[in-house]
Amino acid sequence: MMNRRNAITQLSLLLGGTLSMPTVQAMSRLEKREIVTPINSNFSLTNEQRSLIAEVAEQIIPKTDTPGAIEAGVPAFVEMMVQDCYREPEQQSFMAGIEQLQQQNFLSKNGAEKVDMLTKLEADTKEQMKTYQVKQTKMGDNEDKEVMKAQLKGLPFWRLMKELTLLGYFTSEKGLNANFEYVPVPGKFELIKLKPGQKLYAY
Repeated sequence: MMNRRNAITQLSLLLGGTLSMPTVQAMSRLEKREIVTPINSNFSLTNEQRSLIAEVAEQIIPKTDTPGAIEAGVPAFVEMMVQDCYREPEQQSFMAGIEQLQQQNFLSKNGAEKVDMLTKLEADTKEQMKTYQVKQTKMGDNEDKEVMKAQLKGLPFWRLMKELTLLGYFTSEKGLNANFEYVPVPGKFELIKLKPGQKLYAY
């Protein structure tokens, strides 16, 4: 199985850029087996929320002639990463996104309606990402710590979900076997032209 650390570059290309800093840090904690236990963290999923995460992941990577996200074990991976490896701001934004989809009755929608909802969510997230990196206003020493805490914004839900779905899928055994040719002893270093339908190589 591909090392998760070695998957960063390939996953960044799939996302059209770089992985977010919270996800890179979460992966580092996973590699080091550092479990995050934030103070007053109430991150916990209901069965309905787990079903929602599974459905969203499957919409991102559906089952075709290759396994989908659910078959590759992505939903459990997403829950584990958010609960154990991300800090409280990301946990809160993730739960906010889940609760928003619940309020919109995502699970009861048909396939086309789900796609429309997630397409709109993607567009909204692009706008959110424009302000995500904006530095917070420096506050005086006497300001209420709770006010400062409220200013902290976690990575938007959709960005988290997309990164973790791709990360979980393309580092799973089923995802790797379905999408890459494993070459334990590669030949000489040279540029090659893939044939139509030929898988990429994973060494």
